Amino acid sequence: MQAVRYHGPNEPLTLETVPTPENPSEDEVIVQVKAAALCHTELHFVDGTLNLGVKPITMGHEAVGVITAVGANVDPSRIGQRVINYYYVGCGSCRWCKRGDEHICPSLKAEHGFISDGGLAGYIRTPSRNAVVLPENLDFVHAAPIGCGVTTAVHAAKLGRVSNDDDACLVYGCNGVGFGLVQLLKNVYGIKNVGVVTRSEEKRKLALELGADYAIDGTDSSTVAAAVREHTNGEGADVIFECVGKRETLDACVGWVGSLGRRGRLVLVGYHAGEENDFKCHPIPMIVYEQTVVGSVGATLEDLEEAVQYVGEGKIKTIVDSTLPLDRFQDGLDRISSCSCIGKVICLPCHED
Repeated sequence: MQAVRYHGPNEPLTLETVPTPENPSEDEVIVQVKAAALCHTELHFVDGTLNLGVKPITMGHEAVGVITAVGANVDPSRIGQRVINYYYVGCGSCRWCKRGDEHICPSLKAEHGFISDGGLAGYIRTPSRNAVVLPENLDFVHAAPIGCGVTTAVHAAKLGRVSNDDDACLVYGCNGVGFGLVQLLKNVYGIKNVGVVTRSEEKRKLALELGADYAIDGTDSSTVAAAVREHTNGEGADVIFECVGKRETLDACVGWVGSLGRRGRLVLVGYHAGEENDFKCHPIPMIVYEQTVVGSVGATLEDLEEAVQYVGEGKIKTIVDSTLPLDRFQDGLDRISSCSCIGKVICLPCHED
């Protein structure tokens, strides 16, 4: 089968022919991949921002498809099921796994597309419990982005302790995860005032169509905080989801007159490498305003199940920019790198059968 392969930092990803996974172990299934979303994460691997020390591996952590084979302990009726893959496989015995937080397990058995073979390929091997059934009303192309774009939003909202008591939430940086957050905040949490910040006029327009109450041009980050406070009666946001991770965007969130309000929660979702993007702020405003900063990574299996439900019910719509055959994956990554895509780029593997 064809697969997009990683060979180390500062090396281009390559399309290669690799063995098709066969003979699943007793608790595993084999999934024929029908669609897989590209993510900025792949670019972080290429430029060395992420270097987990494992190579070569097949990339891709947002894959959907059909189960074609099952292990001895798996119900044979699962063959033919349409599924989405949960890409973390925890040790199962640590305190984090026992709490359902296997995404922060310190002894992961697998993490598809990160430390083990992922879904930018014809097939993927995964534990049966990780293969979550898709509703029949979801096609593969629009289901693929759920695996990271929507699940990351669901998880980040929980860590941000979003509730009906919050008046204003802000999504700073808006594409895959950001569009998911806007809809989640409006349609699931019922937040009255949801704003977005993005440099793209097209993304601002789409965010408003998806339910955002206001959209700020983030081209000049020094003007963002004042604009946010103007839209929040001078209070600032109760929760900010920072999906960019650059010094100037982080600076716009904090400080005496930053975008974050009293007892506000700043949820860090995006990141960029380099000391020039270190997060620095003086503690006094955070102490006086009783603010909280929390990081959010990936999602739990429960988050994925909730995300599938929300999309299936129409509460969240995944945004697809374009589809490409797998052998044109680099064209998709180039669109992501140039910030020219609106939504997710989806790769479609070619199956000879």
